[in-house]
Amino acid sequence: MAENKEVLLKVDHLEQYFKMGKGHLKAVDDVSFEIYKGEVFGLVGESGCGKTTTGRSIIRLYDITGGSVYFQGQRICAGTRAYKQAIKDARAKYKEACRRADAAMEEEIKNASAKSDLITQKYAAEKEEAAREYRAVLAEQKRNIASAEYDHKNCNKVFGKAQMKKVEEKYAPLLEKASPSEKQELLKEYKHELRLAKKDRIMNKMQMIFQDPIASLNPRMTVREIIAEGLIIRGIKDKKYIEEQVFRVLDLVGLVPEHADRYPHEFSGGQRQRIGIARAVILHPDLIIADEPISALDVSIQAQVINLLNELRDKLGLTIMFIAHDLSVVKYFSDRIAVMYFGKIVELATSDELFAHPMHPYTRSLLSAIPLPDPHFEKNRKRITYNPLADHDYSTEKPTMQEVLPGHFVYCSDSECERYRAEFGEKEKAVEVTAADDAVNEEKAEKKPRAKKKTGAKKKD
Repeated sequence: MAENKEVLLKVDHLEQYFKMGKGHLKAVDDVSFEIYKGEVFGLVGESGCGKTTTGRSIIRLYDITGGSVYFQGQRICAGTRAYKQAIKDARAKYKEACRRADAAMEEEIKNASAKSDLITQKYAAEKEEAAREYRAVLAEQKRNIASAEYDHKNCNKVFGKAQMKKVEEKYAPLLEKASPSEKQELLKEYKHELRLAKKDRIMNKMQMIFQDPIASLNPRMTVREIIAEGLIIRGIKDKKYIEEQVFRVLDLVGLVPEHADRYPHEFSGGQRQRIGIARAVILHPDLIIADEPISALDVSIQAQVINLLNELRDKLGLTIMFIAHDLSVVKYFSDRIAVMYFGKIVELATSDELFAHPMHPYTRSLLSAIPLPDPHFEKNRKRITYNPLADHDYSTEKPTMQEVLPGHFVYCSDSECERYRAEFGEKEKAVEVTAADDAVNEEKAEKKPRAKKKTGAKKKD
């Protein structure tokens, strides 16, 4: 999949820590994944596992602590914790090398018959070498910190300049070939597009649908003002154009133009969520982060919102990062699913693969909790309880994200990875044996002569 599809969003070792007294709460800890253009990427997990924090960090509502986020190949978020930690580690290593050198020098001077000046020079050279290594690390990490801070602060400006350059390249040949009468109109269009390009921001290409529809809408603004706010910030002043766009997206999400002059409290939960979706799509984004958009809605309304997102995905070519805790909904809606636990992604695979071959114990626990509308099955259903201390032994081996099967990643140690591969091999063999038995039974059934039907007695006239 990675070879055939364009990577729209790349999250690389994302960290989001919050200060709690003298310590830190690791809300998101070393999370990495990619979202391909045109797909729906599901992010699931229990409440408090860091799903929403991941989405908010990607869209820059939070300044990330560490790692990087790349959108359309450009770095839009960058944290400096890893670089600062590398400087601290290098400084500690340098000090430890100096302490060892001093201790060895004193011991050698005490026991050796050679001149102390020669011994001092020898260990001074060792300390100088350690200092040189420390200075090299310090210079490199300072460059990394400066680059990260620049990208984080200026990504929108860099994008705006690139858009202005595109507009200039588009209109330069047109203005050269245009006649004097056409040139004036072209110059007017050129200046208008150049002004919009200057105010364009890369974050406009990424929008978010929030979990609580009433809390995310300003109660003192009309629906028209809420939806049009993005266009106004974008620098568009044409009121007629703004009104046309507002009516267009209202129709797109299943509302009518009459709703434009009402306030959020006059709508139901499902209608408010539709307003939130309209606000997100009016700027023609490439990526939408949907943060549990259906969790506060009734079941029937949930289906309507999911179907609406599916329609918009097809019509507008959207890429969606869908955050939820309902696995059955995510399976229906997503192409690939990442399972998150305690700030880390523990399993990542395609939707069908994850449900067919769950490997991580936490994923199996989540799947065992899905209720089915079958009283006989529910009566005998056994819940799987996940206990990290009992299910894993990481005292000797440290876990990492490993590709157990092609496209199927699991957060596990090397021994666990081998065990998962062996389990999958046994399951695959069992499936092949069952399929072969079924084929043999079908052949026998076809070869077996069919019994003739008994004809009944003729009816009397």
